[in-house]
Amino acid sequence: MQQGREEEEELEEETEADGGPERALEKSPFQLTPGDVYDISSVVGRDLLQLSAGPQVPAALARLQFRIVRVLEMLEALVSESSLAEEQLRMERDGLRREVEALRGEGSRGSAQQLSLGPDKMVIDLTDPNRPRFTLQELRDVLQERNQLKAQLLVVQEELQCYKRYIV
Repeated sequence: MQQGREEEEELEEETEADGGPERALEKSPFQLTPGDVYDISSVVGRDLLQLSAGPQVPAALARLQFRIVRVLEMLEALVSESSLAEEQLRMERDGLRREVEALRGEGSRGSAQQLSLGPDKMVIDLTDPNRPRFTLQELRDVLQERNQLKAQLLVVQEELQCYKRYIV
């Protein structure tokens, strides 16, 4: 029992020296790196081990509960940010469609010859302050980043489910 405390104290000293994996729980969800996710996983896993092998079960349980709540808050923030970005893109797309339809309507009224736009063509008025400001590549990059965030979210949710199974 004394040896277990000594090992725990050594582990705490090591983590305090470099900031430790607990520092990842203090970061903003948008500043997390893959290494931080592994640190959080390590912290939660260590707490789960302490639950099964120690006389300090209430303290370990409280610490684990706090950490799981923090991870859930981080996931919520990531999901909210992803949904917000998706909604902004959707609104931008709808606005562009309305603008194209309006330009097509003006073109057919203004001249006998109708402006023929293909499926990959768009008319943009450079003097319009509400014109689109993103290139197709930028939109693709945003969508790719969103998909990566969703994939990361799914991985973290799966890990969380695994941890929940161990708790129950």
